[in-house]
Amino acid sequence: MLSRAIKQAISRTALPAGRRAIAYNVGSISTLPSRLPIGRNMSMAADTTISNPAMFCRQCEQTQDHIACRTVGICGKSPETSTMQDVLMHTVKSVSLWAVAAREAGASADEMKEANSWTLSSVFSTLTNVNFDESRIAEYIKEGMTIKRDLEQMVRAKGGVAPDGDVARLDLSKMDTDELEDFGYTVSIPELQKAMGNDDCFSLVEIASYGAKGACAYAAHCRQLGYVDEDVMTGIHHVFAKVASNEPDMEGLLANALRVGELNGKILEMLDTAHAATFGAPEPTQVKVTATKGKCILVSGHDLLDLETLLKQTEGTGVNVYTHGEMLPAHGYPGLKKYPHLVGNYGTAWQNQKFEFALFPGPVVVTTNCILEPRRKYKDRLYSINEVGVAGVKHIKDGDFSEVIEQAQSCKGFPRTIDPAEYLTVGFNHRAVLPLAGKVIDAVQNGHISRIFLIGGCDGSQFDRNYFTELAEELPDDTLILTLGCAKNRFIHSKKLLGQTLANGMPRILDMGQCNDSYSAIVVATELAKALDCTVNDLPLSLCLSHLEQKAAAVLLTLLQMGVKNIRLGPSLPAYITPNVLDVLVQNYNIMPTGDVQGDIKMMME
Repeated sequence: MLSRAIKQAISRTALPAGRRAIAYNVGSISTLPSRLPIGRNMSMAADTTISNPAMFCRQCEQTQDHIACRTVGICGKSPETSTMQDVLMHTVKSVSLWAVAAREAGASADEMKEANSWTLSSVFSTLTNVNFDESRIAEYIKEGMTIKRDLEQMVRAKGGVAPDGDVARLDLSKMDTDELEDFGYTVSIPELQKAMGNDDCFSLVEIASYGAKGACAYAAHCRQLGYVDEDVMTGIHHVFAKVASNEPDMEGLLANALRVGELNGKILEMLDTAHAATFGAPEPTQVKVTATKGKCILVSGHDLLDLETLLKQTEGTGVNVYTHGEMLPAHGYPGLKKYPHLVGNYGTAWQNQKFEFALFPGPVVVTTNCILEPRRKYKDRLYSINEVGVAGVKHIKDGDFSEVIEQAQSCKGFPRTIDPAEYLTVGFNHRAVLPLAGKVIDAVQNGHISRIFLIGGCDGSQFDRNYFTELAEELPDDTLILTLGCAKNRFIHSKKLLGQTLANGMPRILDMGQCNDSYSAIVVATELAKALDCTVNDLPLSLCLSHLEQKAAAVLLTLLQMGVKNIRLGPSLPAYITPNVLDVLVQNYNIMPTGDVQGDIKMMME
């Protein structure tokens, strides 16, 4: 029903299949739907008419001029790395076509393990701020060609039907790095968009592709904990197989994008289960955010299993371990906080790492996104693991942290313990919040809570992300704020908000965890709606989400697939959404950009 409604809405304004839309550029304000505010940047179809750009990447919100990064990535990604990532994603599409054919020929889950694992790792490596190492990306491409060959043989051996087309026949096995880079320009975003011939359809291709990247990242976290769902992997391969085609199939591409949202919802639920089963159910916990005297290691990223492995290997060594960024919620898990040398959290969100890592007096391990090209001051103390990579940075293999520990023991460490200590409180997973649902409902009905706000998502470096700080600080004191993701760093350190409680004694800010814990917010919203006998859209709840990269795109698709409306997304909307597709999102979901803080508060409180 929903996909049919969206298809009809687009069809009223979209060009016929085979015709290209006009090239929108920064000056094309008049092409935006007139019903939308245009004071802030609203997404437009990127101007792909620029001749011979060194690269073309628009997968993240911070993309240059909100069109595309064309000389070097805002993230620091080089044109060479960008084109290699384009080649890798083309390889993923080819492998996916053969994976679909293999399953149709009767391949078992066990026979698909290698293709599944490679898909998750290779796709994860192309996310924003994950892998800047061109040689590592080339390795994924070569591995992909081997897996594709094995799948071809499997399909033929089982009497299956081989997929057709240039993508299915892709063979890069004999290309060197320079040749792979050259090939990358032939499968760039502008070239693929031109081949499809319909900008609105290609916008749906990008929406599904970037959302699927985020879903694969979450699924990779699940795999790290031993959780892999064959049905989910089947769906992921079908999604990438669909976007391998140049056919401007509006209805099919819409269904594909919504399928990503559905798959990601299942993955987030699986990840929530995996975390709780492995480390125990999170519980409200105070986390020290000031220094403890002693040698130290800092862990950033998302993967909790890497943190646990490090904690085990540092027992008895005299080395303290600190979390950074999205690892902050780790302190709420009983299986992790039991280690006394997990002494606290250092720093804030990923975009501040060039300053925070430089000042940290020990080695730093980055387990997943986000990593930035390091400064010389700490590059020799920086380590990557898993899919993360930066040329010249030491990469940990097989979970062996011995070199990191040895370096920590030779570094200065913190010279003294800061007293008095300062703390933040984490651990408000849905398992901890739902028992409070009665108190929340009573407080809402008695007027002690005027409204609930979910403020979270992916943080970034632009100045206009201060919107989320100002929003949290300017909301009425009787509002409850739920938060998750690194965007919470915009306000959890605020002196104005620190330690605030509501009239019923509840903390005013409930930190629900990482972006990986988005499922908790979904559970709380749906359970509150059940208790109040209404829909999620009828709750006294406002969603204000900070968008940056592909994990956020996946979560947004999950919310839309659930039918959640009235989401405020900022600081700007994705550059890969055309005006026609954007108008559909507005008409069907009332999605809107963040605007003036006071004006937004007034509208949300009405």
